[in-house]
Amino acid sequence: MEEKEISQAVISRLPRYLRYLTELKDEGVERISSQELSKRMQVTASQIRQDLNHFGGFGQQGYGYNVESLVTEIAKILGLDQEHYIVIIGAGNLGQALLNYANFSRRGFIFKGIFDSNPALHGMKIGEIEVRPMEELKSFIKKNNIDIAVLTIPKTSAVEVTRQLVDCSIKAIWNFAHVDLDVPDEVQVENVHLSDSLMKLSYNICRNKKAEKDS
Repeated sequence: MEEKEISQAVISRLPRYLRYLTELKDEGVERISSQELSKRMQVTASQIRQDLNHFGGFGQQGYGYNVESLVTEIAKILGLDQEHYIVIIGAGNLGQALLNYANFSRRGFIFKGIFDSNPALHGMKIGEIEVRPMEELKSFIKKNNIDIAVLTIPKTSAVEVTRQLVDCSIKAIWNFAHVDLDVPDEVQVENVHLSDSLMKLSYNICRNKKAEKDS
């Protein structure tokens, strides 16, 4: 059976559903209605039902959703029922912080290596992982079945490093460099621009201040 196309807007909401449902599971909640989940998440109940119906619905009228079952199903939809092996390119502050964030491994995202072009960092250990030179990147990716590369490097280096990653047949790039990457269609890219989030906050602060002044 042909799999139907799901919009990226729906996909982008699934991690948030998973986070809230995991918290409910940890609290010992066994079932929840879309209305109850709506109040917690500040998303309409109809939106929740529409989103989940793309994947089969999972709820029962008059019963709601089985929390543990829904956690399992959403995790499976997001591919979290399997491990993903990751390398980080850039052993600066951001690269080190990501490597040290334990919650990634709980979700099946396993950091296998970290690479940097600075010889002064080579051999330095971050947790249990040693910083390696860029010259070892290609063989390391192939040997360790790496799925995802994380770019925490300046944009001036990101384009050339991306070419190397594409040549290594990397499947996905988590891009913290402030540059748009030109990659083949089969390579997935998720761009993270931290300053964009701050600028959105700045806009909302200014808007609220103006509203208070005008009121």
